[in-house]
Amino acid sequence: MSQPNFQAMSQKELLGYVLDHRHDRDAFYAYVDKLHEEGNWIEMPAVESVEDLEKYPEFTSRFHKSSDS
Repeated sequence: MSQPNFQAMSQKELLGYVLDHRHDRDAFYAYVDKLHEEGNWIEMPAVESVEDLEKYPEFTSRFHKSSDS
């Protein structure tokens, strides 16, 4: 069986593949590499409660946007 082209997959497609093929280390590493390439995460300190998230509206808005799609 041939290996899928991970480079051609979008981040969302690759995540779906990784979740369906959890044993595939190459897919996992390709996904992590894609996360680093795209750099679309938000860094923030650890929170101690759900209320602390109110201090980071850019994080919560991004979370709500991604859950809507």
